[in-house]
Amino acid sequence: MNIFNKIALQSLRKNRTRTLVTIIGVVLSAAMIMAVATFGVSLLDYMAGGAAAKYGDWHVAFLDVGSSFVKERAGDKEAAKTVTFENVGYAALDSGKNPSKPYLFIAGFSKKTFDALPVTLLSGRLPKTSGEILVSGKTATDGGVSYAVGDTVSLSVGSRMNGNKKLGQNDPYTSGAETLVSQGEKTYTVVGICGTPVFEEDSAPGYTLITMSDTAETADDLSLFVTLKNPRRVHSYASDEAGGHAYILNHDVLRFMGLDSSDKIFNTLLYAVGGIVIAIIMIGSVFLIHNSFSISLNERTRQIGILASVGATAKQLRHSVLFEGLCIGAVGIPIGILAGLGGIQLVIFVVAGNFGSILYSGVPLTLHVSALALAGAAAVSLVTILISAYIPAKKAANTPVMECIRQTNEVKVEAGAVETSKLVQRICGLEGTLALKNFKRNKKRYRSIVLSLVLSVVLFISTSAFVKDLKQTMAQALSFTTYDIGFGTTDMDDGEMLRLYDRLKTAGGVTQSSYQAAMKYSCVVQAKELSDDYWESAGESSPDETAELPIEIQFLDDSTYLNLIRSAGLSAEDYTGENAKMIAVAKIQTGSNEKKGEKEVGEFRNMFKGSSVEAALIPETNGEPNWGHGQSASITCVEVVSPDTPPTTAVSDQQTYFFQVMAPWSLKEKIAPSDASVDVRVKGLTFQSENPSQSVAEMKTMIQGAGITSAYLLLNTSEVMDENRNYIFISNVFAYTFIVMISLIAVANVFNTISTNIRLRRRELAMLQSVGMSERSFNKMMRYECAFYGVRALLVGLPLAIIFSWLIYKGMFIGGADGIKFVLPWASIGISVFSVLLVIFVTMTYAVGKIRKENIIDALRDDTD
Repeated sequence: MNIFNKIALQSLRKNRTRTLVTIIGVVLSAAMIMAVATFGVSLLDYMAGGAAAKYGDWHVAFLDVGSSFVKERAGDKEAAKTVTFENVGYAALDSGKNPSKPYLFIAGFSKKTFDALPVTLLSGRLPKTSGEILVSGKTATDGGVSYAVGDTVSLSVGSRMNGNKKLGQNDPYTSGAETLVSQGEKTYTVVGICGTPVFEEDSAPGYTLITMSDTAETADDLSLFVTLKNPRRVHSYASDEAGGHAYILNHDVLRFMGLDSSDKIFNTLLYAVGGIVIAIIMIGSVFLIHNSFSISLNERTRQIGILASVGATAKQLRHSVLFEGLCIGAVGIPIGILAGLGGIQLVIFVVAGNFGSILYSGVPLTLHVSALALAGAAAVSLVTILISAYIPAKKAANTPVMECIRQTNEVKVEAGAVETSKLVQRICGLEGTLALKNFKRNKKRYRSIVLSLVLSVVLFISTSAFVKDLKQTMAQALSFTTYDIGFGTTDMDDGEMLRLYDRLKTAGGVTQSSYQAAMKYSCVVQAKELSDDYWESAGESSPDETAELPIEIQFLDDSTYLNLIRSAGLSAEDYTGENAKMIAVAKIQTGSNEKKGEKEVGEFRNMFKGSSVEAALIPETNGEPNWGHGQSASITCVEVVSPDTPPTTAVSDQQTYFFQVMAPWSLKEKIAPSDASVDVRVKGLTFQSENPSQSVAEMKTMIQGAGITSAYLLLNTSEVMDENRNYIFISNVFAYTFIVMISLIAVANVFNTISTNIRLRRRELAMLQSVGMSERSFNKMMRYECAFYGVRALLVGLPLAIIFSWLIYKGMFIGGADGIKFVLPWASIGISVFSVLLVIFVTMTYAVGKIRKENIIDALRDDTD
């Protein structure tokens, strides 16, 4: 070991406090980088595992291949496993609404195929024979053709041909250039509805139907799915082995392995977020570690000058400082990596259950340690240390020898730079003036302290604002529905629905239940009854005496309806029975207007001038008014919130008003007679439950046991609320863990800088005491210095934090934030102010306490410190 390295080690041992604080900074930096990298790798591994469980763990699929090709790929050394299904053929989709998908594509699965290619079952069950079929739900939502469980479907199945070329799912439909050559009639029974299979691309010409096939592995026309031993070879393997066959990649799985080059948005987001987080950590760490080395060199200025005067080169001096950094890194980096792994393991343990609730319940979130992440964390930490050490080392090595020996380079102040105003002198006195002059004469060191505190304040407040915005979003979402579980349908018979209701309300955990139907009507009222707000929103006034308004009548079970009547303060006698009046919610939402430079926020206003209106109710049949079944009604407008309708995939007509008439179920046959064929938007059942997940599981079993054949939607709305809560919980855990660690780096930086600065000023402080400054005045001067540090940090940090909080709010709700207001996290601002002042005060007290223990004479004689 050369003499320069020995001197560096002696310096580290002599200044144990600063060395320890620097090592703590390195530990925190390495721990955060390791934690971020490890969590990122663990999360991607979890997402890839979840995607494989949901979409299948295959990597590449070859469509429309023969059995010989399948055997060749099954024997490939690179293939871990293979699975196939039979391309049974195509059938025309009669009355389909999507011109680019005019077919039904029939896939023949084996049991092995069902295990390898998971199917999301929406209703019914999986097929068990070649005469049963599973229909993709997209057939109804996109193609406009609905199939119900129990339907019998006869299809003319054949092949798509373009001349002599046989076309497959990878060949988009070309009108006029292809023909469907029938190969025979096949009859199937619909046993279930499923989500769109992952292998059906948007450009595919046929909606997928799945049946069982005994020849799913030996037929002449197959689709092959390959799982590779090394997924990173997927692109080259697919292109090398395709042999002219079409193929598709499992993008849902490959994107989380970083292998989906087509998903540029995800890759950009992944690397951008990771890069920003690591950059923030590095910046905070460089502040701390650079400060430590800068302070170390300032203490050793004369020593460096003496070494340079006896022949030490600038290169040797730089190497000495870099060696000091390597020694600190050799201790701090391994400890930091281990601390990061332990910390992220604890965090993953805390949030793993919440991830399962919002993403993949069957896939555990576990710690995944990557050698690449470990090496990267060590490398980034080492680079951070070397950068932090190199900058002050280069400065010291380039400083003239005589300046180092005389120590004239530490503080250089131009005339007038430390002048203070008479107002400051009058308010703060001599102690405050001295504190301010000291603040001004060495701005570089104080700027480092202020920036460290500003970084911590901005991160803490802006992240708190982000969490508060999330909580507002969740609170608003909680008000969207008045039930935990909803069962919606459009074509189920009332009697069948009510019989099902009697069974479902007995499910475990159900505390309240109701049933209802929302039916489409036209309402004819006198035009003069409508309010000015209505005509303003409509954009014109009617020249006719009457106005026709599309509305809905919501038929509620009698118990729920009576509760609404009572809540509105109305008499049950007037609103029940054969000649009962009806109640309605009739509101206009006024738009926002610009008035005198100010934005007037929209509000709900009455649709009618009076509180009651005489109207004619005309049921709609196939979208047209059925005038033959119209009847008059007396409607009272009430200030209540109508119960939410059951879940439905139907889209409501957009109106400039909300007009919903409510009536008891007992009057449904009178108002909406069965022979009128009134259009139903949705009808169904709603439930409140103490344990919605358990209730839904029991209800699914009951529905299957009841043999329901009508299309329906069973929705657990509480799952959405749970997801919101889990998102907020996870955001809180990671946001505040990140903030705490960044704040610890900032605190360590502040402690290191202030305490060392006080120590470097020991001669100055001893001189003030020697000329008669009392202990009271001395303490007052130091408190003023604390105040100047804190005030400067808060004056910069608080406005920046508010700006960032506003930008986060605008970024989250870029498309509009109905009902969500920008709210400053006042509690977090208060905590930040208190914490900044406390950290500075405690550090200053510690440093001054160390100085007081020293003898004044020794401090005045010390010129080598």
